[in-house]
This record gives sequence, structure tokens and C-alpha cells, in this order.
Amino acid sequence: MANKNIKRGIYSDFKKIDLGSKELIFVAGQIARDKNGAIAPDNIEIQAEFVFQSIEKILKEANSSLNDVVKAVIYLTNIEDFSKVSKIRNKYFEKAKPVSTLVEISATSRPGCDIEIEVTAVRDK
Repeated sequence: MANKNIKRGIYSDFKKIDLGSKELIFVAGQIARDKNGAIAPDNIEIQAEFVFQSIEKILKEANSSLNDVVKAVIYLTNIEDFSKVSKIRNKYFEKAKPVSTLVEISATSRPGCDIEIEVTAVRDK
């Protein structure tokens, strides 16, 4: 799975559920952190791009894509960043148009990471 070196506990980046002719794919919340630490702690746009690219890689590993995303939940540590993140979100979800929730939180699990995104996808087998 992606980002194996930075896990805090036992979890999967994604989990597939067999629905017969389709698969339901849950992607764990992703933050802007690589093996060297937080990505651009003062730049929400760079963090958002990094997170969406991580989700894109995880979905590819699950034989899926961003076009299969049906739900997205975005957590921000500063609601003032909504419009900046929304532009990036719209670029990545131009075709999928998933239902979405965006909420402000006090912090993510890693200092310097100001956004966390989790998604759910459904794909044909």
C-alpha cells in the first residue's frame, strides 16, 4: 500500500467490498506528509494537490480512479482555506462530481498537515 513508512498504527490505505458486479472502495484519510515530514506546512494549495495525487495513486492501486469517487470528505484546520481547496477539488473531481462534505477541525494527526481527505468509490468489476 502507499506511504508504508509513515503509518501510525494498523490500517489499510484502502479497503474493497465486493458487491457482485461492482466494488465499493473506501480510501483512508490522506494527509500531506511524505517520508520526510509535512509537505508545505504554510501552503494549503500544495498540500491539497499532494493529497489528491496520493488518493489518485491509491485508487489506481485498487484498480479504480478518481472518476469512480462517489463521496469525498475534506477536513480543514482553517475554514478560510475553503475556496482555495474547492478549486483544486473541482479540478480532480470534474467528471466524478461526488457528494461531498467539508468541515473544519482543530488538527490532523500530524503537525503541519492542514488538510485530510477520505473518499469512497464504486467501480464496475
